[in-house]
Amino acid sequence: MYNLDVVIMKKKSNKNYLLSFRKYLCIFILILSAIVSGLVYFINVFPLEYFLVFISLIIIIDLIVISLILSKGHIKNVIGGFLALILIVIMTLGINYGLNTMDFLKSFGFSDYKTESYSVLVLSSSKFKSISDLKNKTISHLSKDNNEGLSKVVDKIKKKINYKEKIEEDVDGLITSLINEEVDAIIIDEARLDILKEENNEEYSLLKKIGSYSIDVKSEKIGKEVDVTNSSFNIYVSGIDTYGSINKVSRSDVNILITVNPVTKEILLTNIPRDYYVKLHKNGEYDKLTHAGIYGIDESINTLEDLFDTKINYYVKVNFTSLVDIVDSLDGITVNSPYSFVSQDGYSYKKGENILDGKKALSFARERKSFKEGDRTRGENQQRVLTALINKAMSPKIITNYADLLSSLKGKFVTNISDEDITKLIKMQLKNNSSWTINSISVNGTDAMNYVYSYKKVKLYVMKPDYETVNNAKEQIKKVLDNK
Repeated sequence: MYNLDVVIMKKKSNKNYLLSFRKYLCIFILILSAIVSGLVYFINVFPLEYFLVFISLIIIIDLIVISLILSKGHIKNVIGGFLALILIVIMTLGINYGLNTMDFLKSFGFSDYKTESYSVLVLSSSKFKSISDLKNKTISHLSKDNNEGLSKVVDKIKKKINYKEKIEEDVDGLITSLINEEVDAIIIDEARLDILKEENNEEYSLLKKIGSYSIDVKSEKIGKEVDVTNSSFNIYVSGIDTYGSINKVSRSDVNILITVNPVTKEILLTNIPRDYYVKLHKNGEYDKLTHAGIYGIDESINTLEDLFDTKINYYVKVNFTSLVDIVDSLDGITVNSPYSFVSQDGYSYKKGENILDGKKALSFARERKSFKEGDRTRGENQQRVLTALINKAMSPKIITNYADLLSSLKGKFVTNISDEDITKLIKMQLKNNSSWTINSISVNGTDAMNYVYSYKKVKLYVMKPDYETVNNAKEQIKKVLDNK
């Protein structure tokens, strides 16, 4: 009798345990559902009707699963448990996707700081090995007026050593004074040093670096926000010629103006060659467009606004690393090439469709020496890559690469487009599922040699604008902006 009572008590205990477990399982499912619903609400990318359908589905599924789990039939309990397991896995993945999305959306919006890099250079033949060796020596640099980054570098060096200071008017004077041994060292920003390396490698080889500084400088707020779902707008895409940190101030090798009309679903890509001979906005001096990036993306934007007589609302700055990672996260892109060629990096491209990974896409976009038209063709190829990226990003296949794409984009771009504007565009596209018309144009010019503001020492290759193509671009941009 005693043993029978024990058995009965154990059975009751097991039943109570199983019932408690099923109840806790149901509570856990409800908690996960609430978290998923909250994330979807806060991310705010679904149109209202989609969100309501989503919530309704979660409620219905939860009720079905919970009713099966709490029912008295053993088979129903097993089915309910199996469905609960699947639901928990799906919702856990959903929470992970949601948190990644929220983290990614934080990347959007105006960046308060940009990074300027400076080097302390001496002659390669000198015995100086570090900045401390320059004590009581003469160091030259440009004027610190209106140059916050240089001022910070000079202050840092002055805290470390005492030295004699000499101010030069331009970079040419700076380099010449060092080569002629009029000074012992110079302080120069990396962007201008890159120009010297490209344009006069002989002089560059005479120098050696004994110190480096990266300085965060407050950025000037630029652009003007609009209602991106109802008003047309311009986006400036700047591709800087560096790897690594995207905040770094550098030359802008890729310059594409994207004109978007969300009402007519039109996108116009306007390519401007890197060596376009333009007036800098800040002083009216002529220089290559690529050199405008040395003075910050705001100078590139203001200079292009002057050229095309339009307002640029937003910007996106990327670099070589950005493109490689983004393309790879999309599992490659398909680019249609009008010709066959082999790039300087050794990659082969055929006439017609080419499926490119990140490195091949970068090489395709950077190549110019293989073409008679050089930089003009490179600009057209950059538009082809950008068009392929837009098409791939808008395709349903993006869902399978969603997590990888967000991961690849994190920290790989700088933009003043807000997270609110991005979510509005996503909601609009999800609601309408419209196809977009993408057209491309380029401004053209004639090859020439001329002096530029950023490197006055010798005449450099520039492309003098063909203003007929510039005026045509103005008209095309205005048509898209004005819904014509």
